[in-house]
Amino acid sequence: MTPTMYEFRVDGRVPEPALDDFGDLRIEEVPPGLILRGEVIDESHLHAIMARFRTLGLRLVWAEPLDPPRR
Repeated sequence: MTPTMYEFRVDGRVPEPALDDFGDLRIEEVPPGLILRGEVIDESHLHAIMARFRTLGLRLVWAEPLDPPRR
């Protein structure tokens, strides 16, 4: 499977020690939360990222692929 670029918007902040949990995702602070962008390798990776948001008490506002769908 080819990785897909995703953008995630969350309300809240990621504690400094937890930043490494998001690997290669770029993190941009925007009030009142964060935008994270990066490659998602497959569906299980996507679910793991979203589960980590929940674990950290972050509310996921949106998650969407940035790449156009490939056919």
